[in-house]
Amino acid sequence: MVKLYFDCARLSDGWARDVTVDVGADGRIAAVSADSAPAGARRIGGACVPGMANLHSHAFQWAFAGLAEVAGPVGDSFWSWRRRMYDFVARFDPDMLQAVAARLYVEMLKAGYTGVGEFHYLHHGPDGGAYDDPAEMSERIVAAARTAGIGLTLLPVLYAHGGFGRAAPADAQRRFVHDADGYLLLIDTLTKRHGSDANTRIGIAPHSLRAVTPELLTTVLDRTRTIVPESPIHIHIAEQRKEVEDCLAWSGQRPVAWLLEHMPVDRHWCLVHATHLEETEQAALADSAAVAGLCPTTEANLGDGIFPAVAQLQAGGRIGIGSDSHVCIDPAEELRLLEYGQRLTHGGRNLLAGGEGRSTGARLYAAAARGGAQALGFETGVIAPDQRADLVVLDPAAVGPAPRSGDALLDGWIFSGPHRPVRHVFVAGRQVVSDGRHAEDDNTLMDCHAALARLSDV
Repeated sequence: MVKLYFDCARLSDGWARDVTVDVGADGRIAAVSADSAPAGARRIGGACVPGMANLHSHAFQWAFAGLAEVAGPVGDSFWSWRRRMYDFVARFDPDMLQAVAARLYVEMLKAGYTGVGEFHYLHHGPDGGAYDDPAEMSERIVAAARTAGIGLTLLPVLYAHGGFGRAAPADAQRRFVHDADGYLLLIDTLTKRHGSDANTRIGIAPHSLRAVTPELLTTVLDRTRTIVPESPIHIHIAEQRKEVEDCLAWSGQRPVAWLLEHMPVDRHWCLVHATHLEETEQAALADSAAVAGLCPTTEANLGDGIFPAVAQLQAGGRIGIGSDSHVCIDPAEELRLLEYGQRLTHGGRNLLAGGEGRSTGARLYAAAARGGAQALGFETGVIAPDQRADLVVLDPAAVGPAPRSGDALLDGWIFSGPHRPVRHVFVAGRQVVSDGRHAEDDNTLMDCHAALARLSDV
């Protein structure tokens, strides 16, 4: 048993002072005591908040961040960005992926993310052929997460078609493609290798309704339940207006409406983006208990649109955040942009606070931490007994011109930034960031730079 002492901590019922957190050998919180004495505990100090889950990541895309900001001859869109990204990813090999992912995960931890959902679709070699180990690229993600010490929910992507109606995949998509048997073998292999690892979860990720048929999706869902019961299920959906239009032409329904009607969507699901919703879809999404996986900085970068977060939270819906393409690795900025998008849409302020006298930052942080934990399948997101000890310690003096306390600390971090007040980070009770530094800072930075230099020569 390890005892950690904090000057203050945000517990499930609000802030408390002089908090001792007892952590068992299994990395779970055994007890939480407020107004306690530090005797016998390791004194950490600072303000402790639950770790944040990053529920949507494409690790390799971090290497592409900032490389698609030159306008094309006929204007740019999500679809032109995607073509350029496909050209870029064609050059990645396993060593490059591992080096980039390890450095990315270190950066996530230093920013206050304690878990990541890796929506992983870079499976095969550049020609589309399988590696000697068909799980080679997935294993590189696992290795990168272990180097960093971040909690990992690995979400191998099922990708079979290039568009609605069984369209053939393009040549640029050949590294992603699986049939049902090949995909299920991958899930089975990864589960056997890593299913007993307390810091790793294996889930599934049908890429989108345009990339899988209803029959394939049903088959994989049914058979996966025998391999990984209660596995997280993530899917891209309704990110772009063209996707909505194409889905209507294919099925007569909008994407979220079709999914909720035809598939067993429940609390194990995460609907990534879900940007373009009609009122009935939004209400049904909230009722389903699925998490809306929001990636505000990437959605802004790609011109996706703005999710109806006010209606989602008012209806009791669940949200989490992800850094997706990693144009930004900062949970505070994701939450800030989430709120600001609602302000620009509705012409008001503090729209996601949840009521008069409530803190916008505190409500957003708590909702995203809990929703993200649900989406990743980890029992965390709140500081309480029986939860994983995923903890982030903030410096109250680093969020404004003077030290702040209580919910004003979270409001300052999120809305008066950019700030980097994260001092220490614990994952399952193990300290992975100390005074803003990670033990693998230098090694992962060197390896990442070497990989990217080699990538530019390919």
